Amino acid sequence: MTLFDIPPAEDPGRPLAERLRPASLEDYVGQEHILGPGKPLRRQIEQDRLTSMILWGPPGAGKTTLARLLAKRSNADFVPFSAVMSGIKEVKEVMAGAERNRRMGMRTVIFVDEIHRFNKSQQDAFLPYVERGDVILIGATTENPSFEVNSALLSRTRVYALRPLTVEETSALLRRALALLDLRAAPGLLDHIAVFANGDARSAYNVLELAAAAAAGGEIGNQAVEDALQRKVLLYDKSGEEHYNLISALHKSIRSSDPDAALYWLARMLEAGEDRLYIARRLVRMAVEDIGLADPRALEQAVAAKDCAHFLGIPEGDQALAQAAIYLAAAPKSDAAYRALNLARDTVRTQTAEPVPMHLRNASTRAMKEWGYGEGYQHAHEFEDAVSNMECLPPSLEGTQFYSPLQRGVEARIAERLAEIKRRRTAS
Repeated sequence: MTLFDIPPAEDPGRPLAERLRPASLEDYVGQEHILGPGKPLRRQIEQDRLTSMILWGPPGAGKTTLARLLAKRSNADFVPFSAVMSGIKEVKEVMAGAERNRRMGMRTVIFVDEIHRFNKSQQDAFLPYVERGDVILIGATTENPSFEVNSALLSRTRVYALRPLTVEETSALLRRALALLDLRAAPGLLDHIAVFANGDARSAYNVLELAAAAAAGGEIGNQAVEDALQRKVLLYDKSGEEHYNLISALHKSIRSSDPDAALYWLARMLEAGEDRLYIARRLVRMAVEDIGLADPRALEQAVAAKDCAHFLGIPEGDQALAQAAIYLAAAPKSDAAYRALNLARDTVRTQTAEPVPMHLRNASTRAMKEWGYGEGYQHAHEFEDAVSNMECLPPSLEGTQFYSPLQRGVEARIAERLAEIKRRRTAS
């Protein structure tokens, strides 16, 4: 079977995922890290120097589609091969045909789906043909090739790791599907399907196809998607009022030290398909605005949750957001640092910007030193406990206090330390 034996995409009897396979690399969505301008695989394609490779990635990331497009771009005979259905006999038959193709000046791309299912002997059967260049072998696997592909075969191939599709990429594919089906659906509904699919385009297409079968009046509604997913669909416009209502509820629940309410509102947002990094950014803001120095680790936890959510993706990364929400809700609260910066800003905006006092200026040249730069500066480390009585504010603001720590959490200790510093300065 060659690439050009594939039934036409318009055949309505074929699954939606098959009908929507892109016909060119320009229509391929995702994997910009290997297919973007200047990236390694893109350079191979542009130079028509395709070599044997292993495509390693999760289900529905586009491994089979990419292999077909590579073969088409290289004008090679495409032979799909299933590791589940084939043995050494079939391997040798296909390789004999590939050798004949080579003698006639035609290249052959052998695509082996689930190559990790081949045993050592079956994988070894490819070696001589790959070494002689009779075939370009493209293997696809969801398992780590380092563990599942023979080292001899692995050393003769290039491994490309494919990533799960993002919600935005999956939604873009679903919009194409709607055009093919001549149906309509709310953008939020497509985002919800994309979140559920978790980077698997085939899964997203299957859900949409099931929902399309129940569409009425040319539009896919919430109920059709709920029936396809077998779960409730919570939708809201990400730029509309409900979006802001929910994040406000989450913020106020954490500020009120109510972890159960925080988890509820967080779950509402996650189930509705909210952008995880948006939630993470808001959690970081809460750590700074409402907890501050009462628990300095709150900011560390929030930033770590952001990194974890980005690294793991959906759904595993959601647990990091939940953990951060619980931590922030349980943490001691203080907005003292938040209010202190606002007071300082108000002062800067409403009062004359006085020159920096001479003793705080750096005398980086001899002339500046002669002009009095740095004169009277007291180096803190030369004083007991590194506390001097030097004034660091402009004369008109001497003695002004912007930051007033609260008696909560770590900030209570900060208040004690600042009181001790004030006592030492007064005594000196």
